[in-house]
Parts: sequence; structure tokens; C-alpha cells
Amino acid sequence: MGKRTKKVGPTRGLGPRYGVTVRKRYIKVLTELRTPHTCPQCGFRRVKRESVGVWKCRKCGFTFTGGAYTPTTKLGIVAKRVAKGALVEEVLKAEEEAQEETQ
Repeated sequence: MGKRTKKVGPTRGLGPRYGVTVRKRYIKVLTELRTPHTCPQCGFRRVKRESVGVWKCRKCGFTFTGGAYTPTTKLGIVAKRVAKGALVEEVLKAEEEAQEETQ
């Protein structure tokens, strides 16, 4: 016998309410929240959300902040990249100054 109903995932309790677009967004957010995430310290896929924006690795116990539904946000990734680039520029500038002083 075939199935009578379609699988609806996390929105099974919502039924026909709230519209298709809102339910699709809800599914996307919840699946991203529930997937295993990689720990930035030990590298294992054991990170779970403790509360809104607080994430904890169940292997090494490392607690860190991130997004409400993901450990890293797009804005956080961009900020980290910019900060890393700024540090590299500062190091290069300091090396150039040191070379000028020795000459």
C-alpha cells in the first residue's frame, strides 16, 4: 500500500497555516539548527546550541557565541576575514618599519 500523506518534516504540527513561504523558511532554519556543527577548537562535529546565540562543544566543553540558529553568521565570517587581513597588514607594516630602522 502507498502512503496516504506526504512527509512534511518539522512543519507537521503547523498544518495548512501560515503559508508555504513561511513554512519553507521555518524548515530551512530548523534543519540548519539541528545539523551537527564543527567545533572551532577541537574540530569535531559535536557542537550543540545551549541557548540563543550560545553554542557548546560536547567533546571538549568549549563554549562560544554565534548566531541564534547557526554557530557562525555570514556577518561574523566577513568580520573575521577583515580582522585577519588587518592583522596581516599591521605585521607587514611593522616589518617594513623595522627594516627601515636597521638601514
